[in-house]
Amino acid sequence: MTIPNPSTSTKTVAMIISFCLDMCAEDTELLYLHQKQMTLPLVLKTLRSLGTKKNVEGMKRYGIHTIKAFGASTPAVRSLAKKIGVNHDLALALWNSGYHDAKILAALIADPHLATLSMLDQWARDLENWAQCDACCAEYFQKTKFAHQLPFRWSPNTKEFVRRAGIVMIAVMSVHHKRTDDAEFEKFFPLLRLYASDERNFVKKAVNWSLRQVGKRNLRLHKKSIALAKEILNIPSPSARWIANDTLKELQNPKTIAMIKRRKGNP
Repeated sequence: MTIPNPSTSTKTVAMIISFCLDMCAEDTELLYLHQKQMTLPLVLKTLRSLGTKKNVEGMKRYGIHTIKAFGASTPAVRSLAKKIGVNHDLALALWNSGYHDAKILAALIADPHLATLSMLDQWARDLENWAQCDACCAEYFQKTKFAHQLPFRWSPNTKEFVRRAGIVMIAVMSVHHKRTDDAEFEKFFPLLRLYASDERNFVKKAVNWSLRQVGKRNLRLHKKSIALAKEILNIPSPSARWIANDTLKELQNPKTIAMIKRRKGNP
């Protein structure tokens, strides 16, 4: 049996490593070039090519009303976002284009570290429907350093989707902000109680969603959320009664309770 020459083996390994490093450098340059080429006109053209009239009509059936839309599917927009990567300037330009699909894409590629309150306020004011609202909250707003301020900042606003955004932030943070103390979520309870009587569909659904999500974080907040739901049940409002009954139905379900008990961090 021939024993490999150690020096030859070392040279071979060195060549392979050098080749891999060169390839990585080339890939990095291509990615950078790819991002630089992603101009607003090109991305809008791409979104247009991904859209269909059938999707635009389907949006209306799901209550997604907007002035301008290409009808690109959510998986297609997410795939495009992955190709682009984080590109804050492009995100701002996409948002200002006014297209529904472009706004969703903007939320996916905007840099949360570059967010300002004035920018977030503008985006909140520009929200046209629940899909834009929820995408921005889940994919962008909750990742910014202002996340915990936004429920207090936006919920008092009388515009339906600005208020919804403020309340949906509570639901989204309940899911994504794992290390946040229970006390921080209890601070949002007065907002949920106050706006439970808002009869607008997308506001009452946001309150219901948030109360259920907070209640599923752990056993302590589960108990607190049930108590709040019972308070809301006494508010003389059809919206409040619906929110409370639906919340109690889920949180008092034995399967829900068993799921919460399995979670880590219970007292």
